[in-house]
Amino acid sequence: MDAWIDTARAELADLLAGLTPAQWEQPSLCAGWRVREVAAHVALTAESPLTQVAAMVRSGFRFDRMVDATARAHAAVPTSQLADEVRGLVGVRRRPPGTVPADPLNDVLVHTQDIARPLGLDIAIPAEPATVAADLVWRRAFPFRARDRVRGRELVATDVEWRRGAGEPVEAPIGDLLLILTGRIPVPARQN
Repeated sequence: MDAWIDTARAELADLLAGLTPAQWEQPSLCAGWRVREVAAHVALTAESPLTQVAAMVRSGFRFDRMVDATARAHAAVPTSQLADEVRGLVGVRRRPPGTVPADPLNDVLVHTQDIARPLGLDIAIPAEPATVAADLVWRRAFPFRARDRVRGRELVATDVEWRRGAGEPVEAPIGDLLLILTGRIPVPARQN
């Protein structure tokens, strides 16, 4: 899994390094965030636990508020610094308190799409890492509430052996299913 995380982080850093000033200011798939805030959020993912706990205290122990405030504050640094900081995460194994080894993988895979898709860039999500991330999101209620989002539907991957849920099927590549589970793309309308 570490190799997948490192590859995805390096690819995201390459993507960021090639963006124009106008692209950095474009809205992302993360509501209310530009590309700049998403990159800042990713750059902060391996901060020390003490720094992260202090940010939680400042936010009144509200996770979403803490994530938003830290990303917005850090987004003020030069874009070249953000790209360099993401590249500097390659090989770093530190992760936020309370997370598991698959969390950094999910984070970088999804946030790369948060940046790439609105910019019209086609960045493939490798099937095997996407499967690990989708399993993580499916098992965890917070923060994605994936099971609630797809209640009454069965998600069926078309490129790997993976299916979850029950009901009318939603068939798509596992990368797209990951984005449905994390709320980045909508659940397709029912057929009946």
